Amino acid sequence: MGHKLSKITLAMLSATSLSFATSTLAQEAQQEAEKDVEVIQVSGIRASLASALNEKRFTNNLVEVIEAEDIGKLPDQNLAEVLENITGIQITREAGVGTGVQIRGTDANRTEINGVSTVGSGAGRSGIDFEDVSAAIIAGLEVTKSPDAKTIEGSVGGTINLKTIRPLQLTERLTSIRVQGENSSLSTDSGFQPRLSATYGDNWENDHGKFGVVVSGSYSEQDVSAFRPRADRDNIIASDSGVASAQSFDFLPIQFFVQDYDNYEYETKNFVGTFEWQPNDNTKFFFDAIINDQERLQESSRVQASGVSALNDISVPDAFETINFGSLGGTDLGSMQAALRGVIPVNLDNDDDDPNLRLSTDTNSRITESQIFRLGGEWQGEKWFVSAEVASSSSDTTTPSFNTTLNFINPNAPLDAGGGNDNSVPFEYDLSGGSLAFGIASGAEYAPTVEQLLDPSNVVLRDVNIGRDTTENSEDAIRFDFSYYVDSMITSVDFGYRYNKSTSTRDDVNTSVGLRSMEDSPRGDLFSELLVAGPNNFNDADGRELYVRDFLIINPELVASDPDGVLASLQQAMEAHGSTATLNAPTSSSSGFFDIEEETHALYAQANFEYEMFRGNFGLRYLQTDVTSVGNSITVDGDGNELVSQVTNTGDYDFILPRLNIVADVADDVVLRFGAGKDIRRPNFDDLSTSVTFSTSPNPNVAIGNPGLEPEEVTSFDLAAEWYFAEASVVSVGIFHKTRKALHVDQIVSPFEDPVTGYRDLTAPCEGGGVFNPIADINVFGPELGTGICVGTETKINDAGETTQKGIEIAVQYDLSSFEKELGWASGFGVLANYTIQEFDGGDSENTATSRAANVFAASTGIDDIEVSAVQGLLNLSENAYNFTLYYEKFGLSARMRYTWREAYRSDDFGSTSSFPWGFPVVQEDRGQLNASINYDVNEDFNIGIEAVNITESEVEQSCINEGALLCFQGLTDRRVTLGANYRF
Repeated sequence: MGHKLSKITLAMLSATSLSFATSTLAQEAQQEAEKDVEVIQVSGIRASLASALNEKRFTNNLVEVIEAEDIGKLPDQNLAEVLENITGIQITREAGVGTGVQIRGTDANRTEINGVSTVGSGAGRSGIDFEDVSAAIIAGLEVTKSPDAKTIEGSVGGTINLKTIRPLQLTERLTSIRVQGENSSLSTDSGFQPRLSATYGDNWENDHGKFGVVVSGSYSEQDVSAFRPRADRDNIIASDSGVASAQSFDFLPIQFFVQDYDNYEYETKNFVGTFEWQPNDNTKFFFDAIINDQERLQESSRVQASGVSALNDISVPDAFETINFGSLGGTDLGSMQAALRGVIPVNLDNDDDDPNLRLSTDTNSRITESQIFRLGGEWQGEKWFVSAEVASSSSDTTTPSFNTTLNFINPNAPLDAGGGNDNSVPFEYDLSGGSLAFGIASGAEYAPTVEQLLDPSNVVLRDVNIGRDTTENSEDAIRFDFSYYVDSMITSVDFGYRYNKSTSTRDDVNTSVGLRSMEDSPRGDLFSELLVAGPNNFNDADGRELYVRDFLIINPELVASDPDGVLASLQQAMEAHGSTATLNAPTSSSSGFFDIEEETHALYAQANFEYEMFRGNFGLRYLQTDVTSVGNSITVDGDGNELVSQVTNTGDYDFILPRLNIVADVADDVVLRFGAGKDIRRPNFDDLSTSVTFSTSPNPNVAIGNPGLEPEEVTSFDLAAEWYFAEASVVSVGIFHKTRKALHVDQIVSPFEDPVTGYRDLTAPCEGGGVFNPIADINVFGPELGTGICVGTETKINDAGETTQKGIEIAVQYDLSSFEKELGWASGFGVLANYTIQEFDGGDSENTATSRAANVFAASTGIDDIEVSAVQGLLNLSENAYNFTLYYEKFGLSARMRYTWREAYRSDDFGSTSSFPWGFPVVQEDRGQLNASINYDVNEDFNIGIEAVNITESEVEQSCINEGALLCFQGLTDRRVTLGANYRF
């Protein structure tokens, strides 16, 4: 017995087939596919899975498909987490929110909406940010892993196409409203944040033809938090050093502590409008408008135990642990003891201003407005199909930031004799049990009280960094596609032309001031209206007892809502104090400006074939691109004045990309697939720019663009077998192999650090390596206070070697619905599971240990002049990953539980600096996450549900040097619960 499919399923099924009859062969194939669909006897989860599987089965290339279970209801709230359901896909998260997607181990992918290229908020090539698009407006998505000649170039792993509802495919009027609320377990706001979405769609017919319209909108707020403690132990106390803290063995002392509280508040507005007009059976016109507004406010704080390294010679740990460094580049790095637990005291004879307590407010926010417009038409003749469309994608982003740092002036300790604006505070630490915990040593001499820590007169202003950078990205495109139908083994020939113009413009707008003396630093009582107590719930995630509970920061909420008012208050405080420094309003920086434009002409031709059990396509895609990059060159005249001149670099390239896909229906229920093809990956825009942006921190490398950077070349092979052993069920196994030439890799040059003092060069031109940063804080890297120091550089280059990515993808989908008579209620269960095994080989570019790390490795290996390096590899690639989903659907109840796990991988997401500690990317350790949802149909139109993300509050652990080596960073993420209801008219 057949049951009516949901409106959304019918619309999506129809949208995947041709709008009009093309030829007798095409009609027969479509009718056969529709017959297969008609036997689906369920709706909701099972219907969406069956429909997606049916679409995948009859494609002529390797495509993965996910469709909505109902209007505005994909499996997850976040699009990145939706994609995580697909075999071969892993995701990265920021504060627990899915933000990055890796397909077959690489971030180098493209994202489209309704086949139109999207542009992102930054200078990358992957398209729109996934957190900017609500899953509520997306009806389904597909990931093309093996492209045909029609597929737009630019992806290494795959092309993601997000699909919206097509109005002429609706069988009846569609109206739906969804109301939800989300709560974060770590947020200081205990309430629920709203998630609202609505969809209306209808079509009608009159004397002028058929008309259809769909309008979808969503509004959501999200409050997410993550606690991120960090401990640096990247120096050495040698057993023969003769210092007071020396032991009978070498050990790693404490260098730095950070208690990082990250909070992000999202406000996301999405709108999709589609209009279609079919004046006759042969012609159709369409218009799509997709508008996304994202406001992500950061209201974070950092507590830093700075200057602790100054006490290394006298601070003796109470306990140690053994760190096995593993091996890099074929060199066994041995092991060493490391400080595990102890107290870092105040010792005025050794240092009268260290260790010290610093308190930072971070508000690196982002405001993005994205728009996509698509206008086109189709005409169907007896032998011809013609389509044409123009499309425009744009993204305008402002990244307002107002970051401040206060120094706590301990009233129980004397001021720095040199007039510096920090003084000593004792700390204690306990890194045992995998917890990077530190706090103020309350029982130690000179320890401040809670009242003193919360007294505004005991803090002084140290740093203010204000930014209002802007980025404008756009792509305008026009394309013409033609199909000619042939009644032979070659069923049709497709050919077409596409032109696009892509631009990226960045304007670096900033100001900063660094105050290093009490003479220049106003005390907090001069700006007390800006101060609030920092969050005191840092133990909510793991129950730790040791952390900094009481401290003052500049109110991040006030900074976000009234940055100009906060700036004025700080200016007044500095003036009242009599500071000799000046805090100005942010202005455009000539050195950080770039404007890049690309024009691409692409032609393709493709033959589609079908002969006995074989079907598929083969063809070529040709592209030619011209690139123009504009930046500024800054020189200094004899009087010290900056001279700005505009510099223009031009380049061009062209490629021929052959592509082949063969499908063999070797049995009624067995499909074999083979795909082969070439593609390219263009450089990110900022990797081409010669403009430079400096940080006020001495830790991050300065990114320097490379206008000579060439596109990567990718050659891919796919082989897959699919066994459709039961209705809506499959077992599939696939292998893939990718060869990449001219891979984009980092060339990092670290500044030299004196092996005894740890000091760097403080003057240009940095003969020992790196580049002079005029605004970076000298901090512990020099003997004096101030700004201006040599820092590392990071430039993208083309790897001279060839690299390969290869892997195996295994997937299973099955449900028990066919055993209803035997199992009764238990026939509602079903499972989805997939496993991916992949690896990366080759490449010549290497990362090299920093000079400080080299000193440690010299001691651990006994090799005095050791040079430790390792091939860079591919960031964010897990060699093993799997998903397992158990679902139940029966009697109006729909429930799903999904566990996702990925193996350790290298990452550049280290703390707030994105730097490479020890000279190598950190290792993000193995991690699993459990999500679940339950929905119940109260009646035919009304549904209620609850969803939970990261149920077990699974934490992130990062190790320096190697997997399982030195724990240096944690990410304690929240659990998010969403309650809601949906009503359909």
